Amino acid sequence: MAYIHFASPTDVAFYLFNIPVYFYGICLAIGILFGFYFSYSIMQKYYKNLDKETLYDVFLVCLIFGFLSARLYYCLLSSEYYVNNLSDILNFRQGGLSIQGGIIGGFLSGIIYAKIKKLSVLVYADIISYGLVIAQSIGRWGNFFNSEAYGLPAKYIGVFIPTANRIKGFENIEYFQPTFLYESILDFCIFLILFFVIRKINNRFDGLIFASYIILYSSIRFFMEFLRLDSVYNIFGIHIAQIVCIIMIICAASFIIYCYKYKNSNIEI
Repeated sequence: MAYIHFASPTDVAFYLFNIPVYFYGICLAIGILFGFYFSYSIMQKYYKNLDKETLYDVFLVCLIFGFLSARLYYCLLSSEYYVNNLSDILNFRQGGLSIQGGIIGGFLSGIIYAKIKKLSVLVYADIISYGLVIAQSIGRWGNFFNSEAYGLPAKYIGVFIPTANRIKGFENIEYFQPTFLYESILDFCIFLILFFVIRKINNRFDGLIFASYIILYSSIRFFMEFLRLDSVYNIFGIHIAQIVCIIMIICAASFIIYCYKYKNSNIEI
């Protein structure tokens, strides 16, 4: 049985003027930088007719509102805690972001911004999808340092979780399945599929990359929820994350089917 274990697990990387700088934030920052780099590079090579500077603006808008909606989404699903700890809502440094909330908020803000600037939402959604999934792949390692987003007790490969971070009822278990690692690897696989397979489809239309990303990531997240122990909210025993995954898959698949059925009338958003 293989284990991932730091000798002294810690979520603080270093102190800057007595202010703790967390590994979680560092992982997010690195993920965002690499994500933008990949999106920008792909735009330069395969979308040469677009204004490169515009990507900065679109990316920044989606990042800001995606980040805020990711936090709001998480806090709403964990309302039992945050309603009594309102000051912690703004405490981003120790985690508590929902990727699903970020995707939804980022996309909606992107639609509004693109409409104001008269840009193609679907084209930029395609471009940002490449970087987004890379950012997720790297950012997931922030969960490792926070000892969160882990799964059921380990069988073949495990990550050590400190006692204070263990889910109630599993206090005596030391090693758990590293679902953050599974998702990190699978997110990178999604990037490879988008870049080497979906991008090369002959009759590809605007929005296909983004819709494919939504389907692939939502499928991974749906099955990952069966392993995770820390899902924040359930409805009739079903994780809310799984319900959202199903809705997102249906919407993305319907979009693809519609575009292929009426491929002579490419959707303009």
